[in-house]
Amino acid sequence: MANHKSAEKRIRQTEKRTERNRYYRTRIKNIIKAVREAVSANDVSKAQESLKIANKELHKFVSKGIIKKNTASRRVSRLNASVKKIATKAA
Repeated sequence: MANHKSAEKRIRQTEKRTERNRYYRTRIKNIIKAVREAVSANDVSKAQESLKIANKELHKFVSKGIIKKNTASRRVSRLNASVKKIATKAA
């Protein structure tokens, strides 16, 4: 247990940050999952809408400092490739 006032404050800060980070990590997983589910169901329009949301949200998390720019770009790029793949098959 904390013996100093500053250590007690750090514990409180860590708990807040942990909770906030858990929310963002879960949100990122759910956003990506929505796109992948639409791709696996071969639903082109839903996949494209989900991709648009994913792109916006992931880059918003970059500006908040949750994930790095290249990480967001890589994830969006891979999702985009999978959406394009089913779009070309449908066409």
